Amino acid sequence: MRFDGRETGNGKRGTHGVLCPGGLFAVLLVSLGVVSPAFAQTAPASALNSGDTAWMIVASAFVLMMTLPGVALFYGGMVRAKNLLSVMMQCLAITALITVLWVAYGYSLAFSTEGMHAGVTNLHSFIGGLDRAMLTGLTPSSLYQTVPESVYVMFQLTFAIITPALIIGAFAERMKFSAMLVFSGAWFTLVYLPIAHAVWSGPGSLLGDLGVLDFAGGTVVHINAGIAGLVACLVLGKRRGYPHTHMPPHNLGYTVIGASLLWLGWFGFNAGSAIAANGSAGMAMLVTQIATAAAAIGWVAVEWIAHKRASVLGIASGAVAGLVAVTPAAGTAGPGGAMILGLASGAVCFFTATRLKHKLGYDDTLDVFGVHAVAGIVGALLTGIFAAPKLGGFDAAVTSPLAQLWIQCKGVGFTIAWSALLSWGILKLIDLTMGLRVSAEQEQIGLDIAEHEERAYNLS
Repeated sequence: MRFDGRETGNGKRGTHGVLCPGGLFAVLLVSLGVVSPAFAQTAPASALNSGDTAWMIVASAFVLMMTLPGVALFYGGMVRAKNLLSVMMQCLAITALITVLWVAYGYSLAFSTEGMHAGVTNLHSFIGGLDRAMLTGLTPSSLYQTVPESVYVMFQLTFAIITPALIIGAFAERMKFSAMLVFSGAWFTLVYLPIAHAVWSGPGSLLGDLGVLDFAGGTVVHINAGIAGLVACLVLGKRRGYPHTHMPPHNLGYTVIGASLLWLGWFGFNAGSAIAANGSAGMAMLVTQIATAAAAIGWVAVEWIAHKRASVLGIASGAVAGLVAVTPAAGTAGPGGAMILGLASGAVCFFTATRLKHKLGYDDTLDVFGVHAVAGIVGALLTGIFAAPKLGGFDAAVTSPLAQLWIQCKGVGFTIAWSALLSWGILKLIDLTMGLRVSAEQEQIGLDIAEHEERAYNLS
């Protein structure tokens, strides 16, 4: 079945597939208990809707804003002053690189369904074809549901951009710029695209036919990036001096501005995933606000109990944890479910981003694993519970919350395994060939000067 902008359904949810080396993939399939997915025919195209189109153009701009300047400021404020520009440069460079790769082959591999048919042995149930490479066939009149396909291409591109940009927070202050570029391109190709195809490509692909619910990217974006971040910080090792040298954020004002832009942009991220200006988008916006606020309160409450204070960094981190956690549930959870999901993610992520990291000794610089992976897992699992109508959800297909929870576990497990194994392989290969890490001297003087010969602040 060829993807030509005529797919139907709610937003990005569809059937899904993943690329995998033969032996490993067979083991994973057996462990998941996957059966052959049913083939579904493509429905006729709907007419262009100007309201849907206008909303999706705005949503696409909102999601791009999450990376530039959202992530750039959020991460930039948390690193030391000597590394501020390096983080911002990485966000800018990833935006440019992924845009080019998305046009060249990314959109096609993620969303083309050319050759799909019943049975998971078909390659295209794991990864798309190249029939849409260089956006072949895209015209001003091409439609995806009720919006121009060009708008859908742009909307999905913004997701592809922010996912590798999130990973840089885990290895901030110590990876070479050149290695970061190679890693980002390879990771996008070998990790992001297969998982995106697995979750969002339409009938005939792996995880969607399994029944995994992921409205806007809990698995594709946050678990995927968070696990890669954990692997990256383990492969690179700790920053020099960590944890004995105090390394406080140099400008929490930037971080608060960045978190605020992320909060705003997330309405495009979640509500935009309805691919329409409709009731689903409206509910997604509402539950996003509820879960984010609840998570901020959850984090601060636990922090107050533990430390007798509430920190600015804590409330900002808690808000981001809530945004992450509600992402997979935004299209199916009701307000009550979103409230519980937010409180749980804020409380859990406080411990994983503080106590767990220090107890296990890994140096996840900006808590990519502790917030994005963990909140993504919490959200993905609880999506299975709170999607049920009996618990205030809106997915009539979820008649048994526990059965759906088990399906969600399979999706989470597959994403963790795929991201961890492939990310480790990519990083090891880069380290053996060109090296991953800057020298001790470069790390001491800071990446702004060492890598870019520029300073964020002129002290003269």
